Amino acid sequence: MSAPEGFGVLSDVSFERSRQRIGIPVRTDFPHVTEVTRDASRHFAYGYGDDNPLYCDPGYGKNTRWATLIAPPNFSYAMGESAAPALTEEQRHLLKGDPFAGLGSYQAAMEFEYYRPLRLGDTCNLIRAQVGVADKPSSFGGRTAHVTHDFLYANGLGEIVTLRRGTWINAERHTSRRRSEKKSPEVDFSPYEPDALAEIDAAYDAETRRGSEPRYFEDVRVGDELQPRVKGPLLVTDIVLWHLGWGMQLTPPGAFGLSRRVRRKVPGLYPPNARNVPDTVQRLHWDPTRAQELGIPMSYDYGAMRETWLTHAITDWMGDDGWLFKLRCEHRRFNYIGDTTWVRGTVVDKVEVDGRHEVHLAISCWNQRGEETTPGTAVVLLPTRDRAVELPKPPADNLTDLLAAEIARHAEEPDPG
Repeated sequence: MSAPEGFGVLSDVSFERSRQRIGIPVRTDFPHVTEVTRDASRHFAYGYGDDNPLYCDPGYGKNTRWATLIAPPNFSYAMGESAAPALTEEQRHLLKGDPFAGLGSYQAAMEFEYYRPLRLGDTCNLIRAQVGVADKPSSFGGRTAHVTHDFLYANGLGEIVTLRRGTWINAERHTSRRRSEKKSPEVDFSPYEPDALAEIDAAYDAETRRGSEPRYFEDVRVGDELQPRVKGPLLVTDIVLWHLGWGMQLTPPGAFGLSRRVRRKVPGLYPPNARNVPDTVQRLHWDPTRAQELGIPMSYDYGAMRETWLTHAITDWMGDDGWLFKLRCEHRRFNYIGDTTWVRGTVVDKVEVDGRHEVHLAISCWNQRGEETTPGTAVVLLPTRDRAVELPKPPADNLTDLLAAEIARHAEEPDPG
């Protein structure tokens, strides 16, 4: 059976269909976590290798400036009861189907803005919506669609907690194929030598955490380096432990019969495995056979995992009294099972903005081959010797107004392409 006309091709019609979706809140599935508990927060932190007592021990948290356990910054990934209103018939029609069906889709960037912590006992509401789409030429000719989605979180009191902004590139398959052929040389999966493993273990053993000792703005210097963090060699076990804290997010939400309910509605999310048994599309993260079927030499991690690794390095450096305000990163290379990631960061600037004492960081992930897989930037707020950190004020007071502000911001943003 041939594909329908226009399938896998970027056209003016597909862009217009995408633009019509801007601002329509999408109802999400049930979250993995509905309330911040000591167990949920600890499981999430342990899933990316962080045993910071601020996130794991309520007894420790009550003696900090937060006066309670708080969840790791990225914890909102696992939360979010849908706060989207009921859709109209017209909105349901506009959300039906994918304007870019048949195209290759790749995560380009993820941005976070944090406005207050999720505390022990907090619930969380979420509005998710597309806020923009840009028509840009690709490096191989043709067109690409850069689609930006917002994930906006508020606590049970309606206070804005987190803004997560993700951009995905949709490209025609011929463009994706040529890019893959150019940038995917043969990967070396040689066994680790004992000296290399000893170096990794030594880095783990040397890790320190600033913790309760404040890092003051006055003491930071441009050029200061964060203590490196190592993550790896990446194992399927690590992927399993990550999912225990993070949830599945896509499919399936549960095992056996629960999975069948999703498969009955969306069979395309369950391609058959080698024994012809339908299995989740996500298995390419732990099943190398599935990855190879898609032209990828080995299973690989999630971009969100690396985002928590970047966060881990930053929060250990800044201490309990600092605040991670902004994080932006781009996932540019695969991080395969068996790879080792080194997280490195440097202070590139320190400024006072609207009474905030900001430290700007360049932070990134590097693999054992010396390749930068995820470059990023961050803004950390630090206390001074005479003033504690004041949490930043969000650009709106509620989720509905924040979504409107994001749509307006995106529309006014200059086109870098």
